[in-house]
Amino acid sequence: MTLTPQPVRQIPLMARRSLLVGLAALVTALLLAGCDDADEGAPTPAATATPTAVVATPTPEPTPTPTPEPTPTATPEPTPTATPEPTPTATPEPTPTATPEPTPTPTPEPTPTATPEPTPTATPDPTPTATPEPTPTATPAPPPPATPEPRPTATPTPEPTPEGPRIVPEYEVVGLGMWFNSEPFTIQEQLEAGNVVLIDFWTYSCINCVRTLPFLRDWHEKYADRGLVILGVHRPEFAFEESAENVAAAIERLDVPWPVAQDNDSRTWRAFNNRWWPSKFLFDKTGKVVWANIGEGRYAETERAIRKALTEAGHDVSDIQAGTISNVARDPRASNRTRELYGGYWRSGGVYAAQEEYYLEFDREVLYEDIDTTTDEREDDKWYVHGLWRNEREAIVHARETENLEDYFAFLFRASSVNVVLEPPAGESYDVYIRIDGRPLTPEEAGGDVKFDEAGNSFIHVNEPRHYAIVELPDFGEHELQLASNSDKFGIFALTFGSYLEGA
Repeated sequence: MTLTPQPVRQIPLMARRSLLVGLAALVTALLLAGCDDADEGAPTPAATATPTAVVATPTPEPTPTPTPEPTPTATPEPTPTATPEPTPTATPEPTPTATPEPTPTPTPEPTPTATPEPTPTATPDPTPTATPEPTPTATPAPPPPATPEPRPTATPTPEPTPEGPRIVPEYEVVGLGMWFNSEPFTIQEQLEAGNVVLIDFWTYSCINCVRTLPFLRDWHEKYADRGLVILGVHRPEFAFEESAENVAAAIERLDVPWPVAQDNDSRTWRAFNNRWWPSKFLFDKTGKVVWANIGEGRYAETERAIRKALTEAGHDVSDIQAGTISNVARDPRASNRTRELYGGYWRSGGVYAAQEEYYLEFDREVLYEDIDTTTDEREDDKWYVHGLWRNEREAIVHARETENLEDYFAFLFRASSVNVVLEPPAGESYDVYIRIDGRPLTPEEAGGDVKFDEAGNSFIHVNEPRHYAIVELPDFGEHELQLASNSDKFGIFALTFGSYLEGA
């Protein structure tokens, strides 16, 4: 008989037991009926054995009236979704081992309702249609184990390629303005490029600075292509030196081919804790200042330091002849040389550089009267004016126009050379006449900027703001000098004095 699979229903456990008990009772009744029929005929061996088997039939479960199991909705058993498996023979309780011989009334074939549902623990033989397709909940698809989701720490950002240790110089240039002969750079940049750096603080109107330029020029020519970088930091002494145009003109006039940068705000000057013109600082390859010099002189020592720093930085200078001049020769009598004199009150603090009237009030015009040199002597390191003059912050300025050079500026000096710093108004010029010990200079006594008129008078033509070389004596000595101009633009900023045997 072919059974059409029906939807699987869950039968409670106690109900299944009751069915089994009823089935056993039915089988027993049938066997007993068979035995009764056999008693009426001849006995057979099978008939005598059957009652024993019937008596041995297991007794039903102790609870003939079972307590109803929970409803299917309360504790549902897993409901297979596949087609019911063939009727299992191992699932029901086993029947008695003594099987009766066939009787005229055979045991009826079990009906579909008598076949208990397979229990969850039954393991039926697999058939092609018995294995249901896995559902997502029964057999979830495993996540891809081979390629985990990337995490920020799994693939770190590659670090930049190291560029080597940074060189931090002991001092650095800061706040520089206009640059000349070069694009802007820092000391650090030059050191990291394998160079050594020489910083030279200077200002173009300072004769002491100008005297060092021939040595700087020599070093630049020798070592610029061997790793030496000279940077002239131009920190102005006077306001007119703040002009980039004036600095550019000075660089050309003084033949300065190395880089120059303006430090009008004194930021680099202060960063180096500097106080002097000129001052030099040499940085080796590590950024350390290995040599410093204030003022003029010690040229051979400076060059030796340069060569050593270049060699340590990997530059070969063995084929370059080193200089041997340490200091420019001075006159041995120059120990009492006149010091630098200033015309403006900003640099002439204290009653020591001018007449007393000069210090009574600043920025005012005063009609001065010179001393009588036939009865009084001029003091050392002091200047005197005669006529109408105005004391200003940076200069003493002639305050009127004259016709016969009646107003003048006079002083006593001990030196072999004299330089004066003057500033004409933009686009204007004037002449200043020079007399030494009451007479004009001779060509042998005249400085490089002195001219002579047809009458033999010595003078300078002032047409740009700078220092002018006015006296260059063959020998060191003490003399009186007088400067006079008819222009009311004539203003004296500073006077400097030299005692070098070779001049300047």
